[in-house]
Amino acid sequence: MAELDKNLTPADEQVRLKGKYIGAIGRRKTATAQVRLYKSGHGAMTVNHLKASEYFKEGELFSIVSQPLKLTGLAKDFNLTILVFGGGRKSQAEAVRHGIARALLEFNPELRASLKVKGWLERDARKKERKKPGLKKARRAPQWAKR
Repeated sequence: MAELDKNLTPADEQVRLKGKYIGAIGRRKTATAQVRLYKSGHGAMTVNHLKASEYFKEGELFSIVSQPLKLTGLAKDFNLTILVFGGGRKSQAEAVRHGIARALLEFNPELRASLKVKGWLERDARKKERKKPGLKKARRAPQWAKR
């Protein structure tokens, strides 16, 4: 078993992480992401027990997730495990970005200025407005006819 583990590269193996970590929660619409940032890593990122590139297959979504790490230049310094649920894929990606930014801030408070300028530390509180009775959608009324 030990010989099999030696032959696997970090990209091939399922990342097994133990020890201390920096935890943070990110949110967007109805999506919630629990982020764990492990120090002294090699850049592995798993989302719901899958590689991040497999979970966020669209290139745009994966780039949204990795933006805080690229901006700070710490992409290869940490391993990340993320549990995300609720919402759609884009909301999940933005929740993960929010959580990673919060975890990086906890790791190094000097990163606040660069992360805050991009708006990644603030939770985007916009949600879908509820439907009201008598209307077709939240604000869309039925067509009015005079006669």
